[in-house]
Amino acid sequence: MNEQGISKERESFLKQDFDRGFINFCGFKAELAQWGRFHSRLEIDYNHRQQDGFIHAGVMATMADHTAGYSAFTTVTEDMQILTIEFKINFLRPAFGQLLVCRSHVIRDGRQIIVSESEVFDVGDQGKETAVAKAIVTLMAVSRSKLLKGPLNSE
Repeated sequence: MNEQGISKERESFLKQDFDRGFINFCGFKAELAQWGRFHSRLEIDYNHRQQDGFIHAGVMATMADHTAGYSAFTTVTEDMQILTIEFKINFLRPAFGQLLVCRSHVIRDGRQIIVSESEVFDVGDQGKETAVAKAIVTLMAVSRSKLLKGPLNSE
């Protein structure tokens, strides 16, 4: 165990697991994995922007949801998976910079239901962070063996 309360192996696994599939397509990268905390970043390109040049709200919502899920993932055993069951996001102001960072932390640690909070920041040229979104995400811990019976894993 490290001082964060998760093993180095678990930390490494979560950081690698974070950016698969759609998340890899979006370009999100894991930065920090500690017990109950997860941070991510996104280098912004043209495809992350909406028609007026601002970073798309869907990009920020996806980042907030996914990063919150991994903050919850740090609190469960290796035989569990995390699924979002609800989230609410407030957009505080438009984002238009070249980098987004998201910091998520667990605010209610439960055996099955976990609640995490995400804050998304637009990082300016001088490294100044401006809060652009805040989300509350409710997640459910589910046994991996139950998910193995799902549509993507049936034979």
